[in-house]
Amino acid sequence: MEKTSVRSAGYVRDICYIAIFTAIIAVMAQISIPLPAGVPLTLQTLAVPLAGIVLGAKRGTISTVLYVLLAIIGVPVLANMGGGAGMVFGITGGFILSFPIMAFLSGLVSDKGLKSPVYWLGLLAGVVINYVIGTIWFVFAASSTFAAAFTACVLPFIPTGIAKWILSGILGDTLKRAMKKANLL
Repeated sequence: MEKTSVRSAGYVRDICYIAIFTAIIAVMAQISIPLPAGVPLTLQTLAVPLAGIVLGAKRGTISTVLYVLLAIIGVPVLANMGGGAGMVFGITGGFILSFPIMAFLSGLVSDKGLKSPVYWLGLLAGVVINYVIGTIWFVFAASSTFAAAFTACVLPFIPTGIAKWILSGILGDTLKRAMKKANLL
């Protein structure tokens, strides 16, 4: 009986953490700066790797899948309170759909306890995959050339992408260690 209640408490805790990080991603999406090419600058890409680092590969990925599913069914969780399949599968859809991969890679390097430089390279791989999938998606969804898509989807975001990559790595590791020390993970 005691084993079952401990396991149930673990499931409830997991569900709560997944929901909290899904909400954090949704809130961070609202911090958005529209850019002329149609790809807004948001803080989702800071929150997504944080979910993976803090929650681990499995729970972090689940939180981002839940976020994407909420967006698809129309819950206004995307930038500027957007939602719906049209937005998820629109010109910026590749970025959104790559979030679970980004969270998984971040969680994987965090779960393995990998230290610099492998930790940082794993986080960077998630960022690069987000850009690659988002840019390729943009090419097809916007009937664009790769050069135009790269100019719209990557170039303006390189400085902030680097800042979010470093910040997510530092914040995520710090938060995860603090939560473990407090026996919350």
